[in-house]
Amino acid sequence: MRTPDRPLKIAVMSFAHTHARGYIELLKSTRSVSLLTSDPGEHSTAELRGRAFAEHLGVDYVDSYDELMAWQPDAVIVTSENARHRADVERAAKAGAHILCEKPLATSHADGVAMLEAADAAGVILMVAFPVRFASTFSRLKAEYDAGQLGQVFSVRGSNNGKLPSERAWFTDPALSGGGALVDHVVHIADLLEALMGATPVSVTAVTNQKLHAERARAETAGLVTISYDNGVIAAIDCSWSQPDSAPTWGGVSVTVAGTSGTVAVDFFGPRARGLDTATGLPIEAPYGPNFDEALLSTFIDAVCADAQPQPDGNVGLRTLDIVLAAQESARTGRTIAVADIASIASNG
Repeated sequence: MRTPDRPLKIAVMSFAHTHARGYIELLKSTRSVSLLTSDPGEHSTAELRGRAFAEHLGVDYVDSYDELMAWQPDAVIVTSENARHRADVERAAKAGAHILCEKPLATSHADGVAMLEAADAAGVILMVAFPVRFASTFSRLKAEYDAGQLGQVFSVRGSNNGKLPSERAWFTDPALSGGGALVDHVVHIADLLEALMGATPVSVTAVTNQKLHAERARAETAGLVTISYDNGVIAAIDCSWSQPDSAPTWGGVSVTVAGTSGTVAVDFFGPRARGLDTATGLPIEAPYGPNFDEALLSTFIDAVCADAQPQPDGNVGLRTLDIVLAAQESARTGRTIAVADIASIASNG
């Protein structure tokens, strides 16, 4: 990571998202960063949150966001529940802090627009946390696509399958998450397709069910989403919480890009050492290779130091959110939904 002229003051708002731990562990080991955290509110005793979690991680902590903003951070990482992103981003922007917001950008189109407007009015960076686009394997895929080595791409198959995120109960509470597996997983691959093709999503068709984890989840746990783009490409995304609790890793992200001159399949979390636990006999998988989160944070820190907008920005976040909202509307109505209609559907709904 780049070293700024003075320690960069970075605040972490909320420990709600499971990615907060990874970001904090990376930042606390970065000498060029001064870190302060806060996770106010009442938390379930079943979840390690608040001051107790900060002490567990060994990072400085304050009890309120007012105290956090009074510290005058240069940048803020928002890792709160999805439905609280807007309020947290607006607070950080008002304080003049650059912002890295966990995905999805928001839970409604109106909230997403308001977040972009808040960042623009304050003159601060708004970046969305899509770490998979920073994988070296994606860079290679992008280079091959740009060089025309795949010919004319006509279809993409993607999957983002994981475990039910039971470590944080809000993931399956639509009031806080905005939905279930559609919300949690579609945006990652939608971001990869935007970064790869630069095409505009035109329409979305989706089906979902709640057969998996029916007794534990309050939202859809499996879905299939088909997206048509203005360049003629059709993408199909499997976005399920289908990994069993006993699986050795959380899950993975993969895409298969088919073109007239060739097909490329990429498993972004594929490199793993595999074996058996001699005590339990259960399978073990230890991922290895570059840390995507580290590349994401490095890009954000460099952008803050240079006062330059990095990608993926808030506009990417809004476009990928609109795909999710269109998928939800399609699953609800049984119709194919035009992405361009999402703003009007939301305002009339």
